[in-house]
Amino acid sequence: MRIPRFTVAVLAALCCGSALAEGVTLPAVERVTLENGVVLILHEKDDVPLIGLEASIRGGAVSDPAGLGGMANLLAGMLEKGAGERDAAEFAEAIDAVGGSLGASADLESIAISAEFMARDADLMIELLVDMLRAPLLDDDEVRKLRDRSIDELRAAKDSNLRLLMPIYGNGFLFADHPYGNSLYGSEESLEKITPAVLRDYYNNYFGGDRLVIAVAGDFDAVAIIEKLTAAFGDWRAASAPLPVIEPPAATTGRRVLLVDKPGAAQSYFWIGNVGVGVNHAARAELDIANTLFGGRFTSILMDELRTKAGLTYGASSSLRREAAGGSVAMISSTKTDTSIAAIDLAVALLAKFRDEGVPDNLIASGKNYILGQYAPRFETAQQLAGEFVAIENYGLDASYVNNYGAAIVAADGEAIRSVIEAVYPASDNLVFAIIGDADVIREQVAKYGPVTEMAITDPNFSPQ
Repeated sequence: MRIPRFTVAVLAALCCGSALAEGVTLPAVERVTLENGVVLILHEKDDVPLIGLEASIRGGAVSDPAGLGGMANLLAGMLEKGAGERDAAEFAEAIDAVGGSLGASADLESIAISAEFMARDADLMIELLVDMLRAPLLDDDEVRKLRDRSIDELRAAKDSNLRLLMPIYGNGFLFADHPYGNSLYGSEESLEKITPAVLRDYYNNYFGGDRLVIAVAGDFDAVAIIEKLTAAFGDWRAASAPLPVIEPPAATTGRRVLLVDKPGAAQSYFWIGNVGVGVNHAARAELDIANTLFGGRFTSILMDELRTKAGLTYGASSSLRREAAGGSVAMISSTKTDTSIAAIDLAVALLAKFRDEGVPDNLIASGKNYILGQYAPRFETAQQLAGEFVAIENYGLDASYVNNYGAAIVAADGEAIRSVIEAVYPASDNLVFAIIGDADVIREQVAKYGPVTEMAITDPNFSPQ
């Protein structure tokens, strides 16, 4: 699920931090709950003749059945492969014929459909949405093709895109059996088990009106849209299978290492982290500034020390993965095999220094300006606004989450930033390491970081079995 962000009421306010804080507000919406639990959120915005829509089914990868990882993501892909009376080609042609955009995606806690159409094509947009949600074809041949392609893509990533896989290995090892350890993409092993019949059962069990949120923003008449959506979804049954109850994950105490052996690898890739915080963390403004300066942009502490000064890597970053009940905080980088230990040691040392000293006061203004200057383009379209309305609803937040953010960024000071760093970023003796590399070369050396669990890159899964 995307982290809720914020929309801009006065774009000109970008030139001044204090003015920005005063000008950032979430537009007013009309919220309607149907008798079966469907939530409708509407915002009329008639500056351009477009309608943006975001529909969300709560669940996502956390609801993948045991041993069937990748189910939600595969189902999201299949929603675009034909629905109602249209097969995959006809469905795509209906969208292209009017110059619209319509796609489905999954994340850890939801499956979403995003759309943007000309206002004159609102009826077609709703028709296609209804078919996707209530009558997806889930054709046997299309399911098998998409499943097999997904398996091939995972295998290819193990050869050519290991950086993409590092968060999968890292979060999987960190969270273990907790639902936040689920891989959105599943694994070769789990995807092989998903048959068309199994996928249809998952759809029937986990899709229903009680989990549906639809937000519409743009050039439309709210009364008419509410009537059409009520007619389309007001009688949709409830989902039959319960969603998992997500308890806040416990942080790891001490150190442990996952070593993924890739014989002959010229580089080692590493993910180092621990459990973090959720989207509603009280000091999220301070946390965003801290992460931006530590590893959230190109001119960050990690990049400066690991790449520019030490010459150990081409790239290094820090990530904050924030979900409803928690998340993870991590450092991610890669280096030549023979400098693996030097790079990991330096990353750990930088984390320790970051926790002990915080960030230099002279960098804070730069971090604030970077954040305030980056978000505005994300909220210029009706579809982007619709996406944010859905995220706010799914996380149980309110307008203050959005409206107070700019002021919180401007007001954040060094002491508050140092406090959130100490509270959220793990101590150097409480770390989980996921490392991909040539085990014969680095096995003995990485053992100094903690007990080592080893698996092979060719294993058809992403967690030790």
